Amino acid sequence: MAITLEQLNSAPADQAAHMLDGLYEHSPWIAQAALGQRPFASLAQLKHAMARVVAAAGRDAQLALIRAHPELGGKAMVDQTLTTESSHEQNRAGLTHCTPAEFARIQDLNARYTPKFGFPFILAVRGPRGTGLSRQQIIDTFERRLHGHPAFELQECLRNIHRIVELRLNDKFGVEPVTGNLVWDWHEELAQFSDAGYRERGQLTVTYLTEAHRACAAYLQAQMRACGFDDVVIDAVGNVVGRYDADKPDAKTLLTGSHFDTVRNAGKYDGRLGIFVPLACVRALHAQGRRLPFHLELVAFAEEEGQRFKATFLGSGALVGQFDPRWLDQLDTDGISMRQAMAHAGLNPADIAGLQRDPADYLGFVEVHIEQGPVLNELDLPLGVVTSINGGVRYLGDVIGTACHAGTTPMDRRSDAAAAVAELILAAERRAAQDGDSVATVGQLMVPNGSTNVVPGRCQFTLDLRAPNDAQRDAMVADVLAALAEIAERRQARYTLEQTMRAAAAPSAPAWQQRWERAVATLGVPLHCMPSGAGHDAMKLHELLPQAMLFVRGQNAGISHNPLESTTSDDMQLAVDAFAQLLDQLAAEY
Repeated sequence: MAITLEQLNSAPADQAAHMLDGLYEHSPWIAQAALGQRPFASLAQLKHAMARVVAAAGRDAQLALIRAHPELGGKAMVDQTLTTESSHEQNRAGLTHCTPAEFARIQDLNARYTPKFGFPFILAVRGPRGTGLSRQQIIDTFERRLHGHPAFELQECLRNIHRIVELRLNDKFGVEPVTGNLVWDWHEELAQFSDAGYRERGQLTVTYLTEAHRACAAYLQAQMRACGFDDVVIDAVGNVVGRYDADKPDAKTLLTGSHFDTVRNAGKYDGRLGIFVPLACVRALHAQGRRLPFHLELVAFAEEEGQRFKATFLGSGALVGQFDPRWLDQLDTDGISMRQAMAHAGLNPADIAGLQRDPADYLGFVEVHIEQGPVLNELDLPLGVVTSINGGVRYLGDVIGTACHAGTTPMDRRSDAAAAVAELILAAERRAAQDGDSVATVGQLMVPNGSTNVVPGRCQFTLDLRAPNDAQRDAMVADVLAALAEIAERRQARYTLEQTMRAAAAPSAPAWQQRWERAVATLGVPLHCMPSGAGHDAMKLHELLPQAMLFVRGQNAGISHNPLESTTSDDMQLAVDAFAQLLDQLAAEY
């Protein structure tokens, strides 16, 4: 029989500890320590409390916890000496039914992993949806993590242990993230559409107005209609726009959404999570026959990534009146212009100007997005509230020194262009670190016509500088550019620097940020506020409307723009619940 939180909160200490038996493998001390923080408002709060106990326990206790777990497909499984919980999980993942080749591969990986790290490989084999990873997914993950850094791998094992515990908690309390599972499944269904050349390699790539892009739009349009939106259209720039009407026609509108295009060889959740979370909320409202006192407009933005054409935020930019007609003549790598691509998709560029929204009609803009970074994952927190979207400046640089013989030119007679840029990289890294939340990146570095035995006479590079507010960004830019000038002068080199992008920071509107904070707190999830280092559609809507964002934790150290991008259906459920809470707050205020 399932346990309830009320029972756990009110039970005597020894009885409560018994209720949580079997969560952490042979380590009852974790639950016992966490129970001192009762009462718990949610399972997410209980899970986080236990994770904090582990984090504070020290390295020796953490190692003991990891070593208490059996090897995957190891001796304990063969000898049938696993705990009931581990036996169930390994059996559910099919590890008891490996082919001889799979079993031999797992044994070889165990034999290499454990001596290297000093503890067994830990993986939550029930996976992000709780239904189990395939044996091949397990083996692929094992092989990838075998090459990790020991310090990182220890933490990754602990994170997987906490995920195992989350799933075991669900079992004990009879909880299933039903809506989170639905949202997870929607992502899988949408990911079936991928551009030609990538689809055949099993990679996800959806660029603006390709066949796969149009198929995504059609899928989203059908889902919006099925979930109860009153009006669904594909607008002149290719956005899919759904509207759920208020109980009064003259009400204002809350705008939400994110993008459905992707980078090349992408993950499944970037942008798309911000479409499916509000979609799930409208589905629930429609099922209840409930109307809000404001209209809800969901926009699946057609383009944000700038992958096919040299223009970004085409979808959200059109809503704020920033679609540049000159973009229509840009050509993709196949020589197709944006104008031609739009005509092929049945879009009329002449209608784009009419997409600009009137801020007088709107309450604001909110966006849900996967974090795309490691912070929430490291803190074991499912949700984060965004304080500001970083402002950024990008440059294309070229340092010119003197190409000369690598063997005959003394070190103190050189004007090495590559060494100058290398020094700039370190200077930028040091300067960004001074702020704590600024970032500086040299993402591209090229020595044209370089040779092994020639001192580089030229080095081309990119420079990306970002900070949570414009003043902080501009101070860092000034210092980094001064460092470049000093380095070039000292090394007797010259340089050119072209600014290729400048975007203002987009601080969250205080009232909207507070709504997200209250929504998260209502769920019993510890509150964490953080800046966004990545750009989002919200930073374009910020120019027209008050905005605020909610982040959802990513798995695999929060990696994004990568097939390893992942999140769990449990975290998706919490995001849906938080969005529903925000809608309820706004309805009460309206």
